[in-house]
Amino acid sequence: MNWFTTPLGAGGAHRVTVPGCRKVLVIVPSVVAGTRLLDLLPLLDSDFRVQTYFTLPEPDAATARFVSAAGGLVIGWEMALQHEFDLVLAASYRFIDRAPGPVLVLPHGAGALKSRRRVRAAGREARPVHGLDRQMLMRDGKVPASAIVLSHDDELAVLAESCPEALSAAVVAGDICLDRMRASLPFREQYRRALGVEPGDTLVTISSTWTAESTFYQRPELYRELTGKARVAAVLHPNIWAVHGAWQVRSWLADCDVVVVPPEEGWRAAVIASDIVIGDHGSTTQYAAAVGARVLLATCPDVRHGSLAHAISEAVPRYTGDIAEAVAVPEFAGLISSRLDRSGVILRAAMYRLLGIPEPAHAVPVSPVRHGR
Repeated sequence: MNWFTTPLGAGGAHRVTVPGCRKVLVIVPSVVAGTRLLDLLPLLDSDFRVQTYFTLPEPDAATARFVSAAGGLVIGWEMALQHEFDLVLAASYRFIDRAPGPVLVLPHGAGALKSRRRVRAAGREARPVHGLDRQMLMRDGKVPASAIVLSHDDELAVLAESCPEALSAAVVAGDICLDRMRASLPFREQYRRALGVEPGDTLVTISSTWTAESTFYQRPELYRELTGKARVAAVLHPNIWAVHGAWQVRSWLADCDVVVVPPEEGWRAAVIASDIVIGDHGSTTQYAAAVGARVLLATCPDVRHGSLAHAISEAVPRYTGDIAEAVAVPEFAGLISSRLDRSGVILRAAMYRLLGIPEPAHAVPVSPVRHGR
């Protein structure tokens, strides 16, 4: 984006049609973070007092295409750092210590706590760390985020133990992704038609997170095996697409009769449309259980005890060839969010508090998800 065409920079005031706006900066380091942040932005809809900018701290082709497709006004990271913003939105703790304004940061998956088990550096006692670890939340003895969004009250208790300095910034807001999925449930038949699922067909979605512990690497035979048993959709973590490339992903699946869901949008609609979801320890499996899909595990590594992935692994059988063994996990939505269907209201209040202006009078929008095809 040429800065001469934006409201920022020299002469910017003479270029704008809507002057005097509060400035919102959306930090998009990856497609994964960007997809979650796009759930937040409708909370600013219809407000002529607000101008939103996007910035890519580490530009790559996939993330640039994603932001361009969304129609975002993009400014360079270095240019963003030269200006002050009234609100900065992030879905990752990377870069927020340099953010030029008050930051609201939210998880980019199910819950603020991570499922995988990691250990601290050598020389200290090895023990699990999580997504609310003190080392992640603090920089130079300070908490850089002005609002740390949590999905569940249980996470607040973890935060109080791991980093009490961050408690004043904590906002228990539930999960806006899950709320949108719940609002989309009445449109299940439309999503099925968009995926080409005929009446009476069984739709199985195979979901995969990234890394070599994922479904995509551990159980690649499923994409061929299941096509003889049902209509099959493949949902792959955006990092698989970003790291290996769209051509390579489609090449690997070239002889599989599956609907390959694009990484930018469509996975939620596919999950809602599904009769069965076969997944791994990634967030997609957890969201599937939360909206009532029957679930099986293709694979699951050693995960942190008490995490959402651990709860799934305790409740869901492994897929051994019979999709009829899939099970629903009652009340799993309550494990992800303790503010079901209220996330938009809480998040908008937090955003406008940081913006320093009153919330709009119109109701908070909770729009159904798009099918992405």
